[in-house]
Amino acid sequence: MPPLPQESPRKEKVAIILLEKPRSEQEIKKLLSSFQGVELRHVFEHAVTGFSVKGPADKLIKLGENRDVIHVSAVNTYQVTADKNFELIGSEAARGIYDAKDHRLTGKGVTIGVIDTGVDYNHPDLRRTYGGGRDLVDSDDDPMETVSLGSQNTFHGTHVAGIIAANGKMQGMAPEATIIAYRALGPGGMGTTEQVLAAIDQAIKDKVDILNLSLGNSVNGPDLPISLALNKAVDSGITAVTSSGNSGPNKWTVGSPGTASKAISVGASTPPLKVPHLSLAGGQEQIRLQPLQGSQEWKLKKGVEFAYGGLGERKELKGVKGKIALIKRGKLTFTEKATNALNAGAVAVVIFNNTKGSFVGNLEANLPIPVAAISKAEGEAVKKQLEKGVIFTRMVLIEEKDTLADFSSRGPVTVTWEIKPDVVAPGVAINSTIPGGYLPLQGTSMASPHVAGACALIKQAHPDWTPQQIKAALMNTALQIKDSKGVIYKTYEQGAGRIQTEQAINAETLVMPGSIQFGKFQLKEDHHRHLAVVSVQNTTEHKKNYSVSVPKQETGIEWDIPMSFTLGPKETRKINIAMQVEPRKLTKKIHEGSLILNDGSQQIKIPYIYVLEEPDYPRIMGFDFGLGDKPGTYRYEVYLPGGAEEFGIALFDPDDYRFLGYLDSSRKVNRGMLEVELKEEELPKPGLYLAKVFARKAGREDMIDAHLQIIVPEEEGLFKNKRGQ
Repeated sequence: MPPLPQESPRKEKVAIILLEKPRSEQEIKKLLSSFQGVELRHVFEHAVTGFSVKGPADKLIKLGENRDVIHVSAVNTYQVTADKNFELIGSEAARGIYDAKDHRLTGKGVTIGVIDTGVDYNHPDLRRTYGGGRDLVDSDDDPMETVSLGSQNTFHGTHVAGIIAANGKMQGMAPEATIIAYRALGPGGMGTTEQVLAAIDQAIKDKVDILNLSLGNSVNGPDLPISLALNKAVDSGITAVTSSGNSGPNKWTVGSPGTASKAISVGASTPPLKVPHLSLAGGQEQIRLQPLQGSQEWKLKKGVEFAYGGLGERKELKGVKGKIALIKRGKLTFTEKATNALNAGAVAVVIFNNTKGSFVGNLEANLPIPVAAISKAEGEAVKKQLEKGVIFTRMVLIEEKDTLADFSSRGPVTVTWEIKPDVVAPGVAINSTIPGGYLPLQGTSMASPHVAGACALIKQAHPDWTPQQIKAALMNTALQIKDSKGVIYKTYEQGAGRIQTEQAINAETLVMPGSIQFGKFQLKEDHHRHLAVVSVQNTTEHKKNYSVSVPKQETGIEWDIPMSFTLGPKETRKINIAMQVEPRKLTKKIHEGSLILNDGSQQIKIPYIYVLEEPDYPRIMGFDFGLGDKPGTYRYEVYLPGGAEEFGIALFDPDDYRFLGYLDSSRKVNRGMLEVELKEEELPKPGLYLAKVFARKAGREDMIDAHLQIIVPEEEGLFKNKRGQ
């Protein structure tokens, strides 16, 4: 679990206390009475079994030793994960969408909780939609966006709410649904585990129908508190929808709470777009541009020269007049870089990443030149060519639709080996409401509310459907999408595919769950048989005949599947799907595909996944290092999804990279969050260190770099630290 804040051992901390079994507020206060200075903050009645407290760190550690306490979980930080789209997924406002009885669906009578930065309920497009809420940041009943703190202002929650249910100049997915706003992310779009848990708890109390969380962190684990709380929300009857994250395109990048098993995790696809590409003179490949939101449209009509502009500082941009400025990400904001290039006479700006992959971003001001992002590899390739001489480029527009956004986080989930995301929806260049107007944004944060709105329409059409049925309807009818080369994306990249709202509403068959994970096989096993049980429901008033198509033959795998069966009107039946595996004959670490159920009118694809031995998931993530809870100590924390055969923190001189020794090391570490406290005599002498945190398992080693500064103030005799970025 995330560590307690480390600023000072005497400083008060906020923590989540998870209990073995429920306790009343009076019983909790009695428990806390023996811990002087510990103040009760929230009692969570529904989302998790426990409460939150504030008090001295040493008291919280002692509290964690109580036999009724399962775990003391530090407060983590969450943040927002930065009109043809509606038509594409089947909810174009002007045309409307109808159920099987020809009733127009608008979300009327359905309540949708939005846990985010609040909502501008004074926006003309949201006045009729807003139905109240709660501010978990300021602890009051006014969940208004942060709109009076300058650079700390927010608009994310209003944007999300507009996609779901705007009802004015702009029409959302479900324009007559009711939005209940829960402000859990405050100024700057930041919030804590405690605030988000309190919001989920309140939403369960309020008995909302749908719950949207367009937020997350980067830890790919199924057992973080908010993921567990969303599962509880689903158990209470709420359809929970969450963004998968913006850390793609690599595998294993989906983060909590997008890892919650029972929630609908949503990745981002592209609506119909004309995407600018740059074709370099003499080059074979075109560079796809990712326009920054707020940028001018790319309309370069003739060949233009590239010029390198360093990090975009004024002194580096003397040669960009009349050219496209190629600028490296870092040090300055995107807006500062673009403004400096504009003032130097550039006609366009291309910013390349300083870490692997591409990125998405927004401009803070409207500029009269186009600005776009490209990947680190593409930027460095252009820079290398520029070092050899002049490069001219011309722009071409290529229409794209139903491709997976590069930034969209991919699965699978570690530990449970589940398919996530479950579905995808448009998340690129999505125009929606913000305080004072409208703005196009992109991210899985924009994809998630499309699905939440679709869930509202399904709920209106089928008021008695459970969250499991709603999720199944979306997954069973989703369209599998392909990349630009026509190759179908993996199931752990797109889930079941891009949602089709109208087909989901009128689904004649539901298969639950909508995807199957067969677990992890070991090579030492001669045979392994895994049985999955799925429920098939005939939603119609007439008998239906079913048949199952066996997946493509694969060496080492045999299937035991019922070839055909019949269901009467409204009948539900459980069927067994068995996989017989000879692990030694398998050649891949991750095996995925889709089973196909034919019901006479449609083909339902059921994604499945299984893994062999230890696949290539990250062996280490979420490292934090800081001051301990007792004087003269430090503590570190790191998440090991599968445990480690060998773990260590090696220290180097940051100037000459000379190895200085180990801060800590251990063998055969269990999976999950590793928390270790180090005493003064175990620490190196004061100074700045480059730490390489590594974990090895099954022949693979992963590593995280961090700069650690250890200082011993003589006047206090206490340790302090500064985590390098």
